[in-house]
Amino acid sequence: MNQSTPRQFRDHTTVRVGGPAGEWILAEDESTAREVLQKHHLPTAAERAAGKDSLLVLGGGSNLVVNDKGFPGTVLQLAFTGISAEPATNTDDDAVTVTMAAGHNWDQAVAWTVERGLTGLEALSGIPGAAGATPVQNVGAYGAEVSQTLLDIRAWDRAEDELVELSNAELEFGYRDSLLKRETINGSPRYVVLSVRFRLTHRAGQALSAPVRYAELARSLGLDPAAQEEQRRAPLAEVRQKVLQLRAGKGMVLDAEDHDTWSTGSFFTNPILPASSLPELPEGAPLFPAGTSAEGEPLVKLSAAWLIDRAGCQKGFGAELTDGRASLSTKHTLAVTNRGQATAADLMTVARAAQQKVQERFNVTLHPEPVLVGCNL
Repeated sequence: MNQSTPRQFRDHTTVRVGGPAGEWILAEDESTAREVLQKHHLPTAAERAAGKDSLLVLGGGSNLVVNDKGFPGTVLQLAFTGISAEPATNTDDDAVTVTMAAGHNWDQAVAWTVERGLTGLEALSGIPGAAGATPVQNVGAYGAEVSQTLLDIRAWDRAEDELVELSNAELEFGYRDSLLKRETINGSPRYVVLSVRFRLTHRAGQALSAPVRYAELARSLGLDPAAQEEQRRAPLAEVRQKVLQLRAGKGMVLDAEDHDTWSTGSFFTNPILPASSLPELPEGAPLFPAGTSAEGEPLVKLSAAWLIDRAGCQKGFGAELTDGRASLSTKHTLAVTNRGQATAADLMTVARAAQQKVQERFNVTLHPEPVLVGCNL
C-alpha cells in the first residue's frame, strides 16, 4: 500500500483544481483497494448528503471537481490496470468478451479493441478517464453509449461489505445515468467498480465499425446518415481517427498545451423534459426524442450547448467574471475550462452564471454532469 499525504487534486484531475487530501492511497492492485474499502463502510444517507463520508474514490479524475480546501478524509485512487479478451460463451461465434480493470485508461482500452478488430467501442474514443468510471454515468458520445455493449461489472458494495456482480439490466441505465450514479450521494458511492466486461464483435475479413448513428460523424466519414444500418459502417481505425479529430476540434481530447482541454468535458447534461412542458423555443432549436416517462408521456431532449449559447453565453464566456482565470471553452459552450490559474471557486462562478442565464432566458434548469465535492451551484 502506497500512501502519500501531500498529493493535490489539482495534479490528479483533468480540470486541474482542488486542494489536498487527509490521506491518499494509491491502489495498484485490486486487493489493496478492497482492503481499504472494507475499512470504510457506507455512512447513512443523511451523513453522505452532509459530506461526511470519510472516503473519496478516484479513477482518472476526468469527471470530478474538488474544492480548493481539498478533502479531509481518505482518497482511494484506483490505479490497477489490465485488459483481456476471450470468445464469449453461450452466444454467436462473432461475440468476444473483453474484461478491463477499473483503473485502466479508457482511451487506451478503446485503442486496444480497435487494434484487434473488435467492434463496439470505437465511437467512444478520446474520452478521458478510467474504464471503471464509464458505467457510472453511462458515458456516451457520437451516438454510442457504454450501455450498448457493457455486459456486467464487478463492484464492492459498501452497504453490504461484499463483492457483487451487476448485469447490464441490473445497472438500470439511462441517459448519463445508472444505478451506480443514483446510489452516489454528494460524491459518496455505494458501489465501487473494480472491473467491467464488454461484449464486442469480431468478424472475419475487414474490421468494420458498428453502424454510425451520429449524423456529424457519418458525414465526416462520407456516409449517408439516412442510409440503412449496414450502409453506415466504416473501417474501425477510420472511425476512431475521425472521432479523435472531431473531439480535438472541440477541445475534448486532453492536451497539456491547450487550456480548452483543462475541463471535465461537458459540464452540463442535456435537459430531458416532458413534451407537454417544453418551454417556448425559437424555431429550429435542436429537439430529440428521448423515450417516454414512467407515466407514458413522450420525453424530449434539448441541447444544453444550444441553450447556453442562445442565453447569451458564447464561447469564452465567464473570463470577465474571473479575471481570465476560467471561462467556457473557446471552442464550444458546454465545457467550463481552467485557463491556467483557476480555482474551483472560479469554475463554479462561470458554471453558475451560465446556469442562471439559461434559467432566466428559457426557464430550464441545467444540471451538472461532473461530481462536485465541496462545491455547489
